[in-house]
Amino acid sequence: MVERLVTIMARLRDPVRGCEWDREQTFASIAPYTIEEAYEVADACERGDMADLREELGDLLLQVVFHSRMAEEAGNFAFADVVTAISDKMERRHPHIFGDAANGGNHVWEQIKADERAAKASAGALDGVAAGLPALLRAEKLQKRAARVGFDWPDTTGPRMKIDEELAEVAQATTHADREEEIGDLLFAVVNWARHLGVDAEAALRAGNAKFERRFRAMEELDPAMATRNLEAQEELWQEAKAAEKLPGG
Repeated sequence: MVERLVTIMARLRDPVRGCEWDREQTFASIAPYTIEEAYEVADACERGDMADLREELGDLLLQVVFHSRMAEEAGNFAFADVVTAISDKMERRHPHIFGDAANGGNHVWEQIKADERAAKASAGALDGVAAGLPALLRAEKLQKRAARVGFDWPDTTGPRMKIDEELAEVAQATTHADREEEIGDLLFAVVNWARHLGVDAEAALRAGNAKFERRFRAMEELDPAMATRNLEAQEELWQEAKAAEKLPGG
């Protein structure tokens, strides 16, 4: 089945008989679609829509095949090499399952990953944290990497105080550039506090977005003319929508 998809992509990229759009694509031009498809997979998972998940996983697989085909054309690697590499990695990172190690666990996984980074001559503790990750997720990963070498607050007090400090610096900023920088520091501090509280900041913000969207749509249902109301009337609708969620069956 996978071979069929690989063959289809090769035909689409054929310089003579292929699709004009597919032939023109590059790694850079396809990368945004790859990220988008990964998010659509996550969305289907959150909604529990298995039919949609099946479709979105296919779309994501297509992205892997697309990148692999372009790499094969450049003489770098093919789809089979991608499969081999991830298979080797999973076996290597689970020595208690595929090898003769006595036990596994997260500490073993992390140590193996650290050894892999060292083998790649990654000297810095922050090496390997992809720049293309969502900003909140990348902030958390950078903080975790720094924590491994001891650069971290001992408890939640420090991160919480840092938020107050950054809020004050935002208020004191006088230019747009300064405000942008200080807002970035503030968001970074919030992620750090969330991490110390054991909260996934990326997941928490997604849930917050979903809650806002749900309540806003409820406002529109309560009053189709909501957009023409003043802020006070809209706030009343918001509170009504919020209260409705807390009712049994709401």
